[in-house]
Amino acid sequence: MKEYKMRRGEHLEDRVPDMKAKVEEFFGEVTGTEEHNGHELYVVEDPDNPVFDKILAGAAEYSGKKDKLAVHFEERDAEEVIAEGNADAAADAVDKKNTFLLEATGRDAKARRDSMKRQVEDDAEKPDGVS
Repeated sequence: MKEYKMRRGEHLEDRVPDMKAKVEEFFGEVTGTEEHNGHELYVVEDPDNPVFDKILAGAAEYSGKKDKLAVHFEERDAEEVIAEGNADAAADAVDKKNTFLLEATGRDAKARRDSMKRQVEDDAEKPDGVS
């Protein structure tokens, strides 16, 4: 499960007022919800794109902090998908993920990578036992 921050000064609920509709627009019918780390996430059991086995997406809400976008993509092996003749689906899956994340967070792939790198570096600098 990955969590993504919004751009400075923006909030998830403003960027995506109807998370369920946004998830369905990109990935297929929402079949229910699941709880992960205390967050209720939408589940797409049978995504439209054959690359995905299952998708979880929703808001990770924290009291006193801005919400983050929580997403988990269960994907099939790319070689298997391409061997089935679905090479276009593999490329489309990458586009769908990146566009979904951009629309929800306002951050492109480079900005998301840089943010994740900073988070890892910040965590590495903390003494053991400190959260």
